[in-house]
Amino acid sequence: MLGKNRVIFPGDKVLLALSGGPASSAMLRQVQEGLSRETAKRLRFIPSLIYVDEGAVRGQSPAQREESLARMETLLQATGFPYHLAHLEQALELPASILRPGPGGSGEPGPSYKEAVEGFIQQQRQEGDRDGGTSLPSLGTRVGDPAAPRLPAAARTQELLRLFEAVETPTAREELLQMLRIHLILQTARTRGYAKVMTGESCTRVAIKLLTNLALGRGAFLAVDTGFVDDRHGDVMVVRPMREYMAKEIAFYNHFFDVPTVIAPPLPTKRREKPSIHRLMERFLLGLQEDFPSTISTVYRTGEKLSPAPAKASSESQRCLLCLCALDIAGEEELALEPTLITEEPEGNGCCQDPAAAGAESRAAFIPLLCYSCRLTFKELGPLATLPPYVRAEARRRIRRAEMEQQSQEVPLEDEEPGES
Repeated sequence: MLGKNRVIFPGDKVLLALSGGPASSAMLRQVQEGLSRETAKRLRFIPSLIYVDEGAVRGQSPAQREESLARMETLLQATGFPYHLAHLEQALELPASILRPGPGGSGEPGPSYKEAVEGFIQQQRQEGDRDGGTSLPSLGTRVGDPAAPRLPAAARTQELLRLFEAVETPTAREELLQMLRIHLILQTARTRGYAKVMTGESCTRVAIKLLTNLALGRGAFLAVDTGFVDDRHGDVMVVRPMREYMAKEIAFYNHFFDVPTVIAPPLPTKRREKPSIHRLMERFLLGLQEDFPSTISTVYRTGEKLSPAPAKASSESQRCLLCLCALDIAGEEELALEPTLITEEPEGNGCCQDPAAAGAESRAAFIPLLCYSCRLTFKELGPLATLPPYVRAEARRRIRRAEMEQQSQEVPLEDEEPGES
């Protein structure tokens, strides 16, 4: 897949996002094989790994989280790659800038893939062949403070749990988890200088995601959400190299090559709570796949026909606050967005609250900043006080900026001359 789509150039720093599941573990093994000396067409990028611990919201006890982290760290160390261990609680400390697209490449055209390969080989020759150029250490090293505690503070964990407990539906809970995870990975990539992020979504997962997002109202962004390349973040490109492999093929690959995996439990559901749209769509497609083996591949091929270039946002105000896609609200009447335009009183005591702060902290003020799908999710995320601080901070900044732009565009009427009647 990487050979057909030359988006990762020699010498690029690439962050591999691992969950411990079959697809991401198979992706890691294939990268290891591609970087080995015996491979005819070697991969020539510089890999690092990241694992996000989500045990707090998946119902694991501290002891179970410790055990999962120890198993995962053993697998990461065995690869010989540098690795990062992150916790979902760290997403609560992200800066507001994570919700802004980073600066993309300059307007000047970069070198071609062939020129990049030649330059990389020449650089390796200059450095000498003592260690084979891109050979890796025998044991992976953790990036960051090795003396840091394995689990975050209990107060942070409780704050994260309050955030997820306030969410009204399992569907919104799944969307919130995906958002926090990608923002945390994106922040690690930006601070550590990684230009690309590789995720392990398989063909089966892409097909499920395609129909799920369609049901969630993200039809305008299917090409970005499920395509091989996702460049909505500007400075960091997300690549999905496993999207042509079926889950069954990956399972056979892992079995025959003894690829170790660490399976995480699913998100717990509340009592008498209906399953999320994500789970329902997964059961539906996998059930069809049992009787009609071409179901997944047909859905996947249909998604391949989608335009890879969705509507571009010319300014920051035209991007969704949460997913960073271009706002699909050009004509609200045509899109039937009126049900999402909720109007509520600002939270708190209106008589004692600063009007500007009250306007910035009202739920209705957030709605114009969101795309159609994120509006539906936002309505189920619970009180504003439980939202991640970086989301509220960026929303306040955008609201204030929009108010300032509106005030600057208002031109006062000129007073009439005294002599005129």
